[in-house]
Amino acid sequence: MANLTTNAKSRLRGVVFDMDGTLTVPVIDFAAMYRSVLGEDEYKRIKAESPTGIDILHHIESWSADKQQKAYETIADFEKQGIDKLQIMPGAAELCGFLDSKKIKRGLITRNVKKAIDIFHQRFEVIFSPALGREFRPYKPNPDPLLHICSTWDIPPNEVMMVGDSLKDDIACGKGAGAFTCLLDETGRYGPDDFSVTGLHPDFKVDSLSKIHNLLETNFDLSP
Repeated sequence: MANLTTNAKSRLRGVVFDMDGTLTVPVIDFAAMYRSVLGEDEYKRIKAESPTGIDILHHIESWSADKQQKAYETIADFEKQGIDKLQIMPGAAELCGFLDSKKIKRGLITRNVKKAIDIFHQRFEVIFSPALGREFRPYKPNPDPLLHICSTWDIPPNEVMMVGDSLKDDIACGKGAGAFTCLLDETGRYGPDDFSVTGLHPDFKVDSLSKIHNLLETNFDLSP
């Protein structure tokens, strides 16, 4: 990924995180969720057409109200199972402590519901503000949630970084807003072909949240 040390260091005053799979250990079986909502045949068809991943929330928006309600109930069941097993991602607490020490603001954007954010805040005992769930429309990958946070902070997007584990949601959101982007890829899921196909090239890619501390100090001016 890019290294920004060749030029004068860019200022960084805020970091916005995705929640599921970024600040929390991924536990939701998304493939099973999509199969339950779509049915096996429709799941296979859409998956074949969407190599970078299925946007289930966008897909069901065109459904009838009754069908949407059932879909949201199914999604909520899977998300509740995720909440029951919620674990903080290794390195998250230390990274938040580092950001606090530098007076760098931290926010959160998730396609999960606000209730999940509240439970995460209670268990983690660290607050992200603003913290936006899918009740804020339009949700990721639209850049509006990130632009809303930047506006609330009164910090321009080019002094903010979006960190997440989804190329199509988090990196697309960050790029669309004009922010720096950092892809968390613990398992080597993404490669150059994925970046080329989507046209989404994160500024940085790490395999652990613990790597972000050094990345920020190396590449950015972190003065308040």
